[in-house]
Amino acid sequence: MILLMGLPGSGKGTQGKMMADEHGMHLISMGEIIRLYVTGDRRNRMLSGELLDDSEVIELLDRVLDTIPNKELCVLDGFPRTIHQAEWLVEKANRENFNISHVINLDASQETVKKRLRARGRSDDKEEVIEERFKEYIELTQPLLVWFREHNIDLLNIDAERSVYDVNNDVSTALHL
Repeated sequence: MILLMGLPGSGKGTQGKMMADEHGMHLISMGEIIRLYVTGDRRNRMLSGELLDDSEVIELLDRVLDTIPNKELCVLDGFPRTIHQAEWLVEKANRENFNISHVINLDASQETVKKRLRARGRSDDKEEVIEERFKEYIELTQPLLVWFREHNIDLLNIDAERSVYDVNNDVSTALHL
């Protein structure tokens, strides 16, 4: 299993799709899963930039992972976002005997990703929502970069400021794909 991390708009979805298509991997996008399954008040909270509770996100991902026969061939985009979620995923991997081989951190500046987010025009890409998502990323998700290193999970930092194809080439080279 390969985990994709980075600020919202850093290219996780694009790189995940490219990796899955090029290398025959399953792509699990937590954003798409959440937008598909979350309704009502929870959906409104999410669209305003609020993260769902860890237990809600874990429950959704657990259901999806249980449908995939070979979790080693998964690219996971947008999970984990908190240390609690990372702990759950590592425990699940140990319990079910699959490997989290790499974490790819797509490193891009807030200015760069703001331009990308504005250009893609999703309903949850409003300025105040973007700022809230950046704040949550810095407070909750960025500490995972240290956590993964401390837990001996291979972390690769990739410069995501460049073209989609240059980033994809670096990812493939770093993963020996």
